[in-house]
Amino acid sequence: METLKRAAALVEGQQINGQPVRLLLECLHLEGNPHYYLTSAIEAIEIVGKVNHPQVQFLYDIYHEQMSFGQLIVKLEKHIDVIGLIHIADVPGRHEPGTGEINYANIYRKLVELNYRRTVAMEFLPTDDEVTTLRAAREIVRRAARPEEAACGSFCLMRLVLYQMTTRAIARIRNGGYRAERA
Repeated sequence: METLKRAAALVEGQQINGQPVRLLLECLHLEGNPHYYLTSAIEAIEIVGKVNHPQVQFLYDIYHEQMSFGQLIVKLEKHIDVIGLIHIADVPGRHEPGTGEINYANIYRKLVELNYRRTVAMEFLPTDDEVTTLRAAREIVRRAARPEEAACGSFCLMRLVLYQMTTRAIARIRNGGYRAERA
């Protein structure tokens, strides 16, 4: 914890592209990461609280939390103020939303209800063409939005970004095969 406090002091007031530099603390599920120290979202959130610095936030990886403890929406409701980034992937398999047991429509609706305005990152292993799969994932977000938000053509309260896809998808995006929309 002391190291994280020192790191926070180093980035205090620092910005990238006009946005504050953020230090994000992420937990991973124990089954797939047996040597990783931090496996509990609640423990990570407690650490963020004890560090008590606005640039230190929790990275809420929905996939890892479902694999470990579940109760995804309860944690969103209780801790939305310290969540700086959300990673999206379904269980099992770490594939795109809609391929597993997580009800992402409910999660997206809850994020709208909680007025979450930070980034939601797609961090899944696509089961089909990467760009097609990303478009389908974005459509789930659009369908989950309230009618007045869906009418604006994108999910107005969240930025949906491509985070960790394959090199081929990134190359296609860079070459103009797909342009991500920003809210």
